[in-house]
Amino acid sequence: MDRVQLEQRVKELNQLLHDTGYAYYVLDQPLVPDAVYDQYLQELMAIESEFPDLIYPDSPTQRVGGTILQGFHKVSHTYPMLSLSNAFGRDDLDDFDRRIRANIGDDFSYVCELKIDGLAISLSYEDGVFVRGATRGDGRIGEDITENLKTIRSIPLRLKKPITLEVRGEAYMPKKSFNSLNEFRVANEEEKFANPRNAAAGSLRQLDPKIAASRNLAIFVYGIGGDGEAYQLDGHAQALDYLDDLGFQTNKERQSCQSIDEVQAYIEKWTADRPNLPYEIDGIVIKINRYVHQQDLGFTAKSPRWATAYKFPAEEVVTTLLNIELTVGRTGALTPTAILQPVQVAGTTVGRASLHNEDVIREKDVRIGDTVIIRKAGDIIPEVVAVVLGERKEDSTAYKMPTHCPVCESELVRIEGEVALRCVNPQCPAQITEGLIHFVSRNAMNIDGLGEKVVEQLFREGLIHDVSDMFTLTKDQLIQLDRMGDKSATNLITAIEASKQNSMERVLFGLGIRHVGEKAAKILAEEFEDMKTLAQATPEQLVAVHEIGDKMADSVISYFDNEKVKDLIERLDDLGVNLSYTGKKVDLSNLDHVLTGKTVVLTGKLEQLTRQEAKEKIEQVGGTVSGSVSKKTDIVIAGEDAGSKLDKANTLGIPVWDENRLIEELNQ
Repeated sequence: MDRVQLEQRVKELNQLLHDTGYAYYVLDQPLVPDAVYDQYLQELMAIESEFPDLIYPDSPTQRVGGTILQGFHKVSHTYPMLSLSNAFGRDDLDDFDRRIRANIGDDFSYVCELKIDGLAISLSYEDGVFVRGATRGDGRIGEDITENLKTIRSIPLRLKKPITLEVRGEAYMPKKSFNSLNEFRVANEEEKFANPRNAAAGSLRQLDPKIAASRNLAIFVYGIGGDGEAYQLDGHAQALDYLDDLGFQTNKERQSCQSIDEVQAYIEKWTADRPNLPYEIDGIVIKINRYVHQQDLGFTAKSPRWATAYKFPAEEVVTTLLNIELTVGRTGALTPTAILQPVQVAGTTVGRASLHNEDVIREKDVRIGDTVIIRKAGDIIPEVVAVVLGERKEDSTAYKMPTHCPVCESELVRIEGEVALRCVNPQCPAQITEGLIHFVSRNAMNIDGLGEKVVEQLFREGLIHDVSDMFTLTKDQLIQLDRMGDKSATNLITAIEASKQNSMERVLFGLGIRHVGEKAAKILAEEFEDMKTLAQATPEQLVAVHEIGDKMADSVISYFDNEKVKDLIERLDDLGVNLSYTGKKVDLSNLDHVLTGKTVVLTGKLEQLTRQEAKEKIEQVGGTVSGSVSKKTDIVIAGEDAGSKLDKANTLGIPVWDENRLIEELNQ
């Protein structure tokens, strides 16, 4: 076979494999037996092995997984991958429908689709060839996982038309693949994946594409990035049909609806049929069909106004409460946790659930041995909803909270006005350990590699007693710890040393002063600029600072008045830990804006800005954003569904702006 014939045969084999793969993985209509497909593939691989220059980027042989990656590069999305607003019931759907009609009238239709529980991705094609795939990330910047996505057989490496476009989809793990994977992991004494979504996300973030290839993932493409009108499409329904024609796999259970009642009927159908699907869904996506209407409705800072996601109600299951475990936090608060007979809830195995505090246990009359109803609040945090009283045993007795700390046996107290029982022994090992863990946490000193287990082991071995001891650790001490090798110890020492340069607010927050959270720590650091000046501040100086009230001021004064704390601050200083504020301080003298020096409260839902964006813009012109309305508040910005904060502002006679007024003033 001469060179021309060889090149022609490679093109033929590529086309045959693309066509047969599309029929098998997308249409579920095999064109040839598996043995014939394998024969084509082996022939192509043999030619490519001998003539590497004939390996095309879209060759089916490139799906099997190439070399191990060193890491994932960051990529910017051409068009932001925005999240959707949520609807949790018929009232939310009716509100969504009313807003749409108020803006574009009654002549429109909806498209409803199943909300696949997987990982959102973008796929980019140039001249019909797949060139890049990325995760959603923060919506604007994701991670390049092209090599892993190539292993998903239902993603076309070459489109049926040589066009350039970006599409959006949801990569997922079918239930069958998930069950097979967990059976394999159990057989190999590995921990099972909790649910298909976690398994899919974990598979696509493997640095070895061969692992992703072995997981049998799939994808549904649900839209075009950017303006679909660029492809002469009228709306979303037509775009999905167009994606089908290009060779993508879209979900065929979609439906056009002319009214919100039809949308509700679609939701009810799939709420009932959800368990029968071969993949997991966690809701229904509802979109306005025509692009012209979508453009009229526009976007908020976070989501399109022309779409929403209906979330299925939290799944509730019944199990047995085996015990109530008590833990002591860094402030001494006692937290009760229900220990349960493990049960599947919303795709994960749950063996523990929050009971919050003593009052909750008493109000729900939760007892050890009870049959209880469990659900995940927001599909995330397991909680005990109620007790099945009909199943309660006759010899059941009410649960009584202990009178003494379960760790140090000091007497517990309940401070007036609080719901939590507290251990007030400052030498309680549990409080000290939790305080150390807090000090190194991400929002405090952010010492990479010094996790909870390592801190607990260091404390247990007597290597650290307070936060200053972190900065005296040596490599030789660390190497003696379980699972701590030479490289890990070296990296940890480097991270500890680097953390000494953190700005003062991180140290202050890390110290765990009662009532001083992350935001308050930054306000105090900006105002007093170094730790020793703050430690000498008077109550009057503290309460004069915006957002610092009497309770917080008393807590700061009491903390720094302790001789042991004074010694700790001196030791941190001697060890080279930075105790000064190194951030940028807004110079109000150079600002002349209506919000300069003003305290602003944001309440309700903002449509054009996120809360964080609004806060940053207000601070840039010298304003301060507070979380509560008081006599010190100068202006309240009220968005949609503003509640008690707006009522209090009106009662106090505080000026109230809407979001449009805020934006107008910021633009001045």
